[in-house]
Amino acid sequence: MSMRFTTKARRGMVALTVAAGLALGVAGCGGGGGDDGDKAESKPSAGRSSDGSQPSAQEGKSEQPLAELKGPDGLLLQITGAVRDSGGFVTVNGAMKNEGGEAVNVPAQVSGNETEIIRNGSSLGGATLVDAKGKKRYYVLRDTEGRPLTTTNLPALKSGESFPVFMQFPAPPATTTEVAFQLPMFPTATIGISG
Repeated sequence: MSMRFTTKARRGMVALTVAAGLALGVAGCGGGGGDDGDKAESKPSAGRSSDGSQPSAQEGKSEQPLAELKGPDGLLLQITGAVRDSGGFVTVNGAMKNEGGEAVNVPAQVSGNETEIIRNGSSLGGATLVDAKGKKRYYVLRDTEGRPLTTTNLPALKSGESFPVFMQFPAPPATTTEVAFQLPMFPTATIGISG
C-alpha cells in the first residue's frame, strides 16, 4: 500500500516538475542566456533517471552518475540527479545495485532510527542532505500519515540486480547549489543540485 501511494505521489510530482520546467523553458526562450551558463560545472549532469523518466530539456545527456557510494556487501548507490522543484523540494534520483557475488538485503539501517519512519517499513528514510554553507541538515520529507517520501519496501537483490530509488527533501535556499548527501552505512558524497 505505501509503495503504491509513494509511486502515485511521485508521478504527480514528476508531472508538476515537467510542467514547471516547460513553463520556465518557454519563459526563458528569448532571454539570451542569462546566468544559466554558470550552472555548467565539471560535474556531470543528471541525465536519464533510473526509473525511466525523461530528463528535462535543461539537463545534459550524460549518463554518468553525480556520485557512486559503495556500501556494505557489494551494494552500490548511484545518484543520477538532484533536482530542485518549484514546489519547494529537492528530488534525488538514482539506483541501488548489487555488485557482489551473492544475493543481499539492503541493510535496515538505511531507514534511519526515527520511530515514525521505521513503523512504515523499510525505506531510504535515513538519508539527509547537509548544506554546509547554510549550516542546515535536511531530512526526507513525509506525507500526512508519516510515511517517508522515498523508495519503500526495499527488495532483496540478486547478484547484478538493481532497482530505481528516489528521495525527496525540503529545498535549501536557491543560492545553495551543492550539498552533502548522507545515507547510513554508505560514505558521504557531495552532489550538485540542478533546477
